[in-house]
Amino acid sequence: MCGEGGQHQRACLYHPGGGHPRAAVPRHGAPSAPDLDEPVLTVHQTVSDVRGNFYQEKTVFLRCTVNSNPPARFIWKRGSDTLSHSQDNGVDIYEPLYTQGETKVLKLKNLRPQDYASYTCQVSVRNVCGIPDKAITFRLTNTTAPPALKLSVNETLVVNPGENVTVQCLLAGGDPLPQLQWSHGQGPLPLGAVAQSGTLSIPSVQARDSGYYNCTATNNVGNPAKKTVNLLVRSMKNATFQITPDVIKESENIQLGQDLKLSCHVDAVPQEKVTYQWFKNGKPARMSKRLLVTRNDPELPAVTSSLELIDLHFSDYGTYLCVASFPGAPVPDLSVEVNISSETVPPTISVPKGRAVVTVREGSPAELQCEVRGKPRPPVLWSRVDKEAALLPSGLPLEETPDGKLRLEHVSRDMSGTYRCQTARYNGFNVRPREAQVQLNVQFPPEVEPSSQDVRQALGRPVLLRCSLLRGSPQRIASAVWRFKGQLLPPPPAVPVAAEAPDHSELRLDAVTRDSSGSYECSISNDVGSAACLFQVSAKAYSPEFYFDTPNPTRSHKLSKNYSYVLQWTQREPDAVDPLLNYRLSVRQLNQHNAMVKAIPVRRVEKGQLLEYILTDLRVPHSYEVRLTPYTTFGAGDMASRIIHYTEPINSPNLSDNTCHFEDEKICGYTQDLTDNFDWTRQNALNQNPKRSPNTGPPTDISGTPEGYYMFIETSRPRELGDRARLVSPLYNASAKFYCVSFFYHMYGKHIGSLNLLVRSRNKGGLDTHAWSLSGNKGNVWQQVHVPINPSGPFQIIFEGVRGSGYLGDIAIDDVTLKKGECPRKQMDPNKVVVMPGSGAPRQPHPQLWGPMIIFLLALQR
Repeated sequence: MCGEGGQHQRACLYHPGGGHPRAAVPRHGAPSAPDLDEPVLTVHQTVSDVRGNFYQEKTVFLRCTVNSNPPARFIWKRGSDTLSHSQDNGVDIYEPLYTQGETKVLKLKNLRPQDYASYTCQVSVRNVCGIPDKAITFRLTNTTAPPALKLSVNETLVVNPGENVTVQCLLAGGDPLPQLQWSHGQGPLPLGAVAQSGTLSIPSVQARDSGYYNCTATNNVGNPAKKTVNLLVRSMKNATFQITPDVIKESENIQLGQDLKLSCHVDAVPQEKVTYQWFKNGKPARMSKRLLVTRNDPELPAVTSSLELIDLHFSDYGTYLCVASFPGAPVPDLSVEVNISSETVPPTISVPKGRAVVTVREGSPAELQCEVRGKPRPPVLWSRVDKEAALLPSGLPLEETPDGKLRLEHVSRDMSGTYRCQTARYNGFNVRPREAQVQLNVQFPPEVEPSSQDVRQALGRPVLLRCSLLRGSPQRIASAVWRFKGQLLPPPPAVPVAAEAPDHSELRLDAVTRDSSGSYECSISNDVGSAACLFQVSAKAYSPEFYFDTPNPTRSHKLSKNYSYVLQWTQREPDAVDPLLNYRLSVRQLNQHNAMVKAIPVRRVEKGQLLEYILTDLRVPHSYEVRLTPYTTFGAGDMASRIIHYTEPINSPNLSDNTCHFEDEKICGYTQDLTDNFDWTRQNALNQNPKRSPNTGPPTDISGTPEGYYMFIETSRPRELGDRARLVSPLYNASAKFYCVSFFYHMYGKHIGSLNLLVRSRNKGGLDTHAWSLSGNKGNVWQQVHVPINPSGPFQIIFEGVRGSGYLGDIAIDDVTLKKGECPRKQMDPNKVVVMPGSGAPRQPHPQLWGPMIIFLLALQR
């Protein structure tokens, strides 16, 4: 039901199958509340060859889009006049492909003077749950144009930190007047920035404010206009150096007589504007044949300065200083110092003694350490060796530590593994990295299975309880303790010393008795903690499971205000315990305290067997709580309860009048299956959806009249491949050995899925068996089929429609007949095929050929 007031309308559920709201939860997922967003109207234009005057050059598209549930209906208006498709030669209204009913386009062809007007797109969900219509209006004139922009600055703007930045975004065209908006990459504008009337102001700009700033103009005509400014705030950070021995001679040490290269780099904005100066022992380095300065070494990061020493002499030893700067800019210089002497040696790395394996408990801190020797000592880079754990606990693939120690807080079990430490190529020697490894072991309490288990067994039979160690660190059982109802039990037999350490503990009960029934606990410990397996052992029966799909369970009594109810159920795992003796039935009217209690004796109950009891003397229209408890020699088992409600009963059809034409709204007692994906729909040519996909489904029922009804499945959105709709017949009592189900089907469309006929036998616990199936496009014709069935007891027939690969896959059925006896032999009967209009003439043999043809077919069947 629809709620009253705005705050309740969102809870009103829409049922797309019947076209009316209903208060029911959909079969899959959460309920979907009806909704209708504000429509969005955009205008687009094409210009053809200029062969006439202005009014013959343009075609305009007004595109209206809305999100809604259920799908919205669109109405286009020019002024106050409603427009329709092909109303005149200048107007088309259509839905673009792949928009699933969310978009409607109004096309104005060869724009004329009368086309300059106000256009309104009105959308409606036909007042579902009280949601009103919504509309948007656009004024089309001879000056309507998309937005155009220009900037007051260059697209790349370089400024110094601390300056005030102002950028103007100027409109160069657009009607209606476009709206301007500034944005900063993927994030918000800087703190303190102001965007107003196309002007962006950033006071006291900082390095963190660098990035792309976008000015966007929109007026719903054409595409939005966009201009971008790349703001670069001068900055420098991270000064690093590298010492590269003679590459040609493949040396990793500094040697007199060989070449040596010193490199210097800073991260800067803009990078290419950085200048470098080299000093030796406090004085500017003088260039010579043996002392060269290069820029942009291809082997190093961009904009790196390198000082090359050719044929190293003893006099070249000293302290070298690299200074990076922005000339004329108020940005502090950055420098890095490199000392070259006979003591400058490449690094080595190792793990301190006793630190190669670090063992800690989960939740504790841990410290992994590698020692670096050499001069200068580079930073240490840490990474993980395990391929399945590529990231460090910090979330980074690589982490730098200047002292060689990787500190981890609150370690967890997934941090266990091998960690690699290696020397960096910067702030040291640019040679092959040295590396070592540290193993981290994180100890954690055991995990066991089963954490909880319900064990049922017949009286007198043995039971083996097993508690297994799934994982833990250490991965071994230090102790296993068993308790029964909280009391300590003697320890299980010890495992021989020579045997492999067990990964489980077992307790054997020689026989289940009333005294040995109860809760058992096995507590397994390692050196860190413990975990427990819980077992509930008993001989009591499992609970019964009610059957909720009983067809027409309510039976009314015309001479009184009483009704009876057919209660059906199955027994869960009846063979797990002693045989069932009876059920205790308790029936209590809701809001009443007194209950009627009755024992229902049973014979041997098999798994899946459908049991039945008829509740009598129930008062119309009251509801009742029913409790059902199974009993064995052990005593009472687990109880099950349910609430039954009074519903108006539907009488089963009489087989003497057994053809269903679906002309009545009760559709002959057929019901929609509650376990499928969607429903069958009853319709005729007068009430079918005008938006229905072309080239699919029948135009009329089998009679060919527009008033005649039939059942069909609609496969358009939101249906998906494999979705099923099931139509279930009333329950028939089997009074004959054979029956024949005859019906007409219509399967027309390139995406037709499958139509299946199933038979549900009630005495087999609602088991469905396939009786007939057909798939694929069969043309725009009604065709009849006869399907023989031989039910073993009371039964129902089910028509199952399966959605194919696309929306052109509607399937229909009509005139369903159920008769006793065998089906007729197949004959070429011209009255059994109905060709729909537009599909061509019926393919019927010449009348003079009917006799010989029938004789020939009968001979084939013999």
